[in-house]
Amino acid sequence: MKQLFASVLTSALVLSASPAFAAEPPAALLKAAQAEGTVNSVGMPDDWANWKATWSDLNTKYALKHSDTDMSSAQEIAKFLAEKDNASADIGDVGAAFGPVAVSKGVTQPYKPTTWDQVPDWAKDKDGMWALAYTGTIAFIIDKSQVKDEPHSWADLLNSKYKVTIGDVSTAAQAANGVLAATYAMGGNEKDLKPGLEYFGKLAKAGRLSLTNPVIASLEKGEVQVGVVWDFNGLSYRDKIDKTRFDVVIPSDGSITSGYTTIINKFAKHPNAAKLAREYIFSDAGQINLAQGYARPIRADHITLPEDAKAKLLPSSEYKNAHPIADPAAWDKSAKTLPRMWQENVMINMQQ
Repeated sequence: MKQLFASVLTSALVLSASPAFAAEPPAALLKAAQAEGTVNSVGMPDDWANWKATWSDLNTKYALKHSDTDMSSAQEIAKFLAEKDNASADIGDVGAAFGPVAVSKGVTQPYKPTTWDQVPDWAKDKDGMWALAYTGTIAFIIDKSQVKDEPHSWADLLNSKYKVTIGDVSTAAQAANGVLAATYAMGGNEKDLKPGLEYFGKLAKAGRLSLTNPVIASLEKGEVQVGVVWDFNGLSYRDKIDKTRFDVVIPSDGSITSGYTTIINKFAKHPNAAKLAREYIFSDAGQINLAQGYARPIRADHITLPEDAKAKLLPSSEYKNAHPIADPAAWDKSAKTLPRMWQENVMINMQQ
């Protein structure tokens, strides 16, 4: 099962009321997709980001049949590459860092949906090979039954008495990005993780750091006081356990935003159906479907969400100090050395 890592920044784009964004897809594309009749996906299962509703809509509205095989981002790209002209998959959903990887491997084809201009530049490939449909921002999930003075920033958290649960930094993207978010707040960046490592080193030395994975089971049992999670995960956990027991907040002194992007297989047997799927995912209806699954749509600032979907997301004001990764190449390099640096700067303090 893929790990969501998956919240949008307030865009500087001018809001558009163009009816094209909520209307039918381009006629030529629709005709070609319906002639193909099928779209096969990887890494887009029904219970992930409410993909179920999107596949149902594509079937109901446009008579597209669908099947999915769930797999990780790396596995999706490897499948596209291995099968080539014998492709069994048309479209996949991969973590933001894997979009450029897929392009470099030569397994993608471009398609820019009609809402393209409402996707921030940082969240899309200029040639249309990939674009983030939904995002995730590092947040705190706080168990109010144990935490009386809620931390709203990394600084608050450091100065509190509560235990911080981050998970396994060496294997979990969520945990690694939690370190980067704290690094940003403490004045560091993708090339300099030292401020974030020092931060967690202090928590470890104080006996306040837990490496347990902050998931539903541990939250429900009361094993987590403050967890470091993607907002998507935190909001879903909150509602599934007890909405009144937990708060989810974006640290006000800094966080990072990433997300997931569709990639259309260069060798797809149903390329137009795949393009229609991307078109629909970026439409108002498709974006609302994602919000219904707790995934913050990339066009959140350009659409009116129904009240039930809005209730599943945090207000945009929470994200004023959340930033996309400024230097993805540097972060990719630093992330590979993070397990060793974590051992040397944080874990050593847990053993004293």
